[in-house]
Parts: sequence; structure tokens; C-alpha cells
Amino acid sequence: MDFTIELLAVPVADIDRAKDFYMKIGFTADVDTAVSDDLRFVQLTPPVSACSILLDKGMSRMKPGSIEGIQCVVANADDALAFMTAAGVEARGVEEFPWGRFVFFSDPDGNGWALQELPDYSKGPYKEYQG
Repeated sequence: MDFTIELLAVPVADIDRAKDFYMKIGFTADVDTAVSDDLRFVQLTPPVSACSILLDKGMSRMKPGSIEGIQCVVANADDALAFMTAAGVEARGVEEFPWGRFVFFSDPDGNGWALQELPDYSKGPYKEYQG
């Protein structure tokens, strides 16, 4: 049995504000459909990702800004920080861990994201983390 993660709900207070933010950092708007007067389905996908996000305003019980730890992999954390800063996103530096280099940021609602540059598992202290 194969399982793939295709869609993650991200709880937001204002769909238009959230959509503008994610598109500013390169996400593609795949779907934007008003299902009813009270329900709008907005799906966005990061560049080259197989998994999309759903801007969740009232579809689930999650409160806007309650998600932490959504993670994307990038080729270079320094380049990712420069890109985010140029896009006007307040990103929290490059942090180094044995399992990679990270750039952390939040969307306008406070949902927490991480951009991870994977370590070279064939070298030095990273060998112990190799899967």
C-alpha cells in the first residue's frame, strides 16, 4: 500500500491575504473556487512540490496560525533566506543543526514554516543521521 501526502490544510483568517503571501513566495494557485457563500476552496503548490496546501478558513477546527513545523527542502539555506528577505518576508536567519541548515518564517497568520537545506550525509558528523 502506497501513501502520498498530497494536501495539507493551513488555517488562515483571511484567504485573500494568505493567498497573496504564498504567491509572493512562489506558490502557484492551482484552485480558487467558491463552493458556496460561506466556503472557498483555495489550493496552492510550492515550486516543484508534489504536495499542496489548502487555505483553511473554517473548514476544520484549527485556529488561524495554529500550525507549526511545515517544512520544505531547499538546495541552499543562504539563497532561501535571501529570496525570502527580497520577497519582504521576515525570515529568522540560517540556523545550523546536525540534520541540516534551516530558515524559519511565519505566514501572516503565524503558521510556522521551515526551509531545510539537507546535510551531506556522507561527510563528518552527519553520518550518524543517515537513514
